[in-house]
Amino acid sequence: MKIVFLDAATMGDVSFAPIQQLGELVCYDRSTPEEALARVGDCEVLIVNKVRVTPELIDAAPKLRLICEAATGVNNIDLAYAASKGVPVRNAVGYSTDSVVQATFMHILSLVGNAPYFDGVVKSGEYSSSGLFTDVSVNWSELAGKTIGIIGLGNIGIRVAKVAEAFGMRVCYYSTSGTSHCKDYPSLPLEELLASADVVSIHAPLNERTDGLIGERELRLMKNSAFIVNMGRGGIVNEEALAKAIDGEIIAGAALDVFVAEPLPQDNPLLHTRHPERLRLAPHVAWASTQARERLVGMIADNIRKGF
Repeated sequence: MKIVFLDAATMGDVSFAPIQQLGELVCYDRSTPEEALARVGDCEVLIVNKVRVTPELIDAAPKLRLICEAATGVNNIDLAYAASKGVPVRNAVGYSTDSVVQATFMHILSLVGNAPYFDGVVKSGEYSSSGLFTDVSVNWSELAGKTIGIIGLGNIGIRVAKVAEAFGMRVCYYSTSGTSHCKDYPSLPLEELLASADVVSIHAPLNERTDGLIGERELRLMKNSAFIVNMGRGGIVNEEALAKAIDGEIIAGAALDVFVAEPLPQDNPLLHTRHPERLRLAPHVAWASTQARERLVGMIADNIRKGF
């Protein structure tokens, strides 16, 4: 069995041994659309992470019997065309939940705790020369008693809610599907959630209901002491509007792990704010703890076994 992985570099240094045991695995670090067309001619199993699987790519692989998405979202694959050709598509669900939840709170705690400032004041020598045992010149806040508003209460969102409760936070959520399936927490209209939350945490997919969900109007509904965190998908938050909200001190700060264009272009307004200290930016890595990537490889291998 010939297995081709078109963008294997997205997985880092994780071992592909569970997949290699199933057939001949050929890995390419990355593939342009043109390169991809030339690389799938004899493959039976195609693995992709972010490479777009178009009708042209499927047609270029006449032996193709299975497409494996090395992620949960499959918006990069033309599902209808794959189905019309009788090629099943299998994704990986739940492998990154713990990873994303931990990354979410890494960013929330850094924002509310002003972690970079306190780290910097010690390393710069300013603390050593201050003559004081402490530095309380910059405020930081407790999460206890604050409200977290979660946009998208799926597998990840519900786990974020549980961790937030452990910190003593109140939890509310907005259902992007319109179905308030969870009765453990109050479901609010988006405008009410934004106005009441001290932290807004996004864990929703990008679709017709969430594309551009948070723009200038929505950011202005938030408290000027509030933070917004996007661990869902780029495009849910309007990046230009967010940069203006940071510069205008309309909100206290933000953290993003996902962007409209990835990698982030150098001219993106988020890289040119007047208040970079109010931003935490990460290169779409919340999903990618070592353990999550190992689980993902195992799930891809399982999907291949089930497909043959």
